[in-house]
Parts: sequence; structure tokens; C-alpha cells
Amino acid sequence: GVGLGISVGIVLRRTLGPTLATVVATCVSAAGKMLDDEANTMATLLNAGDLPAARERVRSLVGRNTDHLDEHEISRAVIESVAENCVDAVTASLFWAAIGGAPAVLAHRAVNTLDAMVGHHDERYEHFGWASARLDDVVNYIPSRLTALAVTLVTPARARTILDVIRRDAPHHPSPNGGVVEAAFAASLGVQLGGINHYDDEIEDRGTLGDGPPPTVNTITAAINLRRTATVMTAMLLLTPPAIRQLLRRRSK
Repeated sequence: GVGLGISVGIVLRRTLGPTLATVVATCVSAAGKMLDDEANTMATLLNAGDLPAARERVRSLVGRNTDHLDEHEISRAVIESVAENCVDAVTASLFWAAIGGAPAVLAHRAVNTLDAMVGHHDERYEHFGWASARLDDVVNYIPSRLTALAVTLVTPARARTILDVIRRDAPHHPSPNGGVVEAAFAASLGVQLGGINHYDDEIEDRGTLGDGPPPTVNTITAAINLRRTATVMTAMLLLTPPAIRQLLRRRSK
């Protein structure tokens, strides 16, 4: 699967040229608007008081059991998905585009898709999907921390709190990357994420992230805005080094 992504990226680069191929691959791989639209739909359902529809719809974002979730738990699920997918579906694509162009972007998309499909701790995939899951941890290690840095930079008034919460709470999360970015979102938004999730017959304690009150439907909107501004900041962080190098080359001439 990863080899297929790399091969398509190479073909695009030879056909369209490096720059256009990278743009096309990134546009295909990034799904920020889709993520925001789904989160906004959840907010609309919660504002309308339609909990049964919200419980059903949120299953498109999370794998946990949603049958008995209240407004706070549904809001938590949505915000955690926005935070984690800010990396998986947006900023990681930008990072790998900057690092390796179209082949790297599509390789990351293949890894992340495989992880979502088979990287599960269950009877069917435990001994098959582990490779995808571990590789996904590797390719998202830097992007998740870069995104957490971007979240810190766009909410400077809470910068110290964000860093403290990441250092204190992220290690208790089962994902080495999800915990970092979810902790950053929790501290930036001033709410508490994490906790107990039910998966069929399994119970998973993700630890608590942040010190604030439980999130509400209004926090979903704030999380969407944070996702957008953090994405812009991530792009700026990625573009700054090459811009400086280009400026230094011009001066040296």
C-alpha cells in the first residue's frame, strides 16, 4: 500500500513537475474542510437537542460505543477527533509535502489509511495491523508535535499551560501522538478531554487531558477555529526555513 502511494507520487512528479504534483497530492490527501463540515454537523445536531441523531452521526468520527453518550461526551468525542485528525488529515500532509513532495504525501496518506482500516487491537487485526499502527506512529511523530507547537503559538496567553498539560498528561494517552495534540487542544480551549471510552466489550482509560470543565457544543466551534488557525501556523513554520534559505542565496549572489 505504501509502495503504491510512493509510485503514484513519482508518476505525478514526472508528469506534472515537482511543484504541481505536490499541490495535487496535498489537495487529494488533506481533508480539513471535510473534517470541519462533519464537526459543524455534530454541533448543529447538539444545538437542536437531537441526541439520538448525534450519537448515530458521531460514529463516523470515532470508534467508541456511542449509545449512551450525553452532550458533554459527544462534544468530547468530536473535539478529540478534530484534534487528532488535524494531524492525520491536514498538518501531516503539509509536513510531508515540505519534506518529500508528492511521493511522501501519498505515502503518508497510505500509511494513515491502512492504520485506520486494520491497525486495531482486536481479535481480527491484532497480529496483522500492528505494522500499520506502528508505522503511523512514526510518520506522525514530528507532525503531531509541530501541530502542538502551532497550537501554542496561536494561543500565546495559554502557552505555559499548554506546555505543562502536554508534559503532564500526554504520556498517559495510549497514542504517543494523539495524546500530544489532544492535550494541546484541551489546554488551549480550557476544557478537559480524555477519560473512559467503551469499545464493544472493552473499556479503555485514556487518562484525563487538561484541567478545565467538560466540553460543550460551543467548544466544538472553538475547536474548529483552533484547527484552522493551527493549520495556518503550521504552514508558516514549514515555509519559513526555505524562505530564509532563498533569501540568503539571493544575498550571497
